[in-house]
Amino acid sequence: MRFSTAVQALGLLSLVSAAPVQKRQILPLSANDESVLQLAVFLENLERTLYTGGYENFTDAEYTAAGFPPGFRENVGVIASHEATHIGALSGILETYGVAPVPNCTYNFPYNSPTSFVDLANMITTVGIGAYIGGSTLLVDNPNLLLDAASILPMESRHDAYLRTGIGASPFPTAFDTPLTAVWAYNLASMFVVSCPMYLPIVLLPKLNLTSPMPPPNLQPPTPAGTLLEFAWDPSTFFVPVDPSAPLYIAMINQISPPIYEQVTVTGTGMGTVPVPANVSGVAFAVLTTFAGGLNETELTNFGTLAGPAEVVLS
Repeated sequence: MRFSTAVQALGLLSLVSAAPVQKRQILPLSANDESVLQLAVFLENLERTLYTGGYENFTDAEYTAAGFPPGFRENVGVIASHEATHIGALSGILETYGVAPVPNCTYNFPYNSPTSFVDLANMITTVGIGAYIGGSTLLVDNPNLLLDAASILPMESRHDAYLRTGIGASPFPTAFDTPLTAVWAYNLASMFVVSCPMYLPIVLLPKLNLTSPMPPPNLQPPTPAGTLLEFAWDPSTFFVPVDPSAPLYIAMINQISPPIYEQVTVTGTGMGTVPVPANVSGVAFAVLTTFAGGLNETELTNFGTLAGPAEVVLS
């Protein structure tokens, strides 16, 4: 299906997607339900704009010259149409309850070639996957919404697997994907937002930047354990005072394992390194903390994060 055809069909597809929801028994919409749906629309808006740009900003010839297989650009357009369909379905649910869905924002995506677009799309789609997994735990009181989220999640994973295959990377680098809390997912997505007509009531944390190394070409070979990761942060933005002599740690979240803590070797004001922990692969998420261990992802989100998260692409 050509992208233009897919866009023309979105009205019909949105109705088809929303129709099963309207036929079910309508259950009360809790505050948790609303927050999960609004974050999902926020992330789907981001992805739709990203993939639309990946389709419109490059030609088939440019994708082919960059080493992508025939039809890759066309499928980027189809992914954009899927994201638009997801937005229509999720927004329809919110509107059924009289809730206005969060509108599209203005974004800035740092890519300038087919390859850099796909690298960025892998990172952003991975955040969306993590948000759906994390959000599903808040939908247990509404099986209808849980089913809707479960129907979208595997499509997001298929999109990401297709992208990764296109650059020669493994379509499935890990046995598990990594759940993300709403705060972390929102912060990771917000770094690409220039302005929004409406912001979600989710706290924006001080930034943590991974400055080195860059992801390996084609995400192969995987970045090995022990490789030094260099991070940067601004201590003046911390929400709490921190003794400059106090040890700092990077908590690394990967797959479904408990966070792994590594003490930071401080190399300057707002700069430091930690080694890649053993048994961490695919895409991990890192936060700066004063805790040496013992906190899970939810606790790190609620009170343990000084800065972050940062997305760490290892394979």
